[in-house]
Amino acid sequence: MESFFALLQKNVLDRKRWSTREELRLAMVIWIERTYHRKRRQRRLGKLTPIEFETINVALKAA
Repeated sequence: MESFFALLQKNVLDRKRWSTREELRLAMVIWIERTYHRKRRQRRLGKLTPIEFETINVALKAA
């Protein structure tokens, strides 16, 4: 868990001074959804990233 918060701090919180909490909340959600979840390996996907998992499944469905 500590590495997640360290990445969040480095990539979102420390990038600029946020005017409102809503602006910061939106930046955090966008970072988590666009960057963190797409690159993080997930146990339920067989230790693949979501992008790797989708690539494999699309190729299998097309075959």
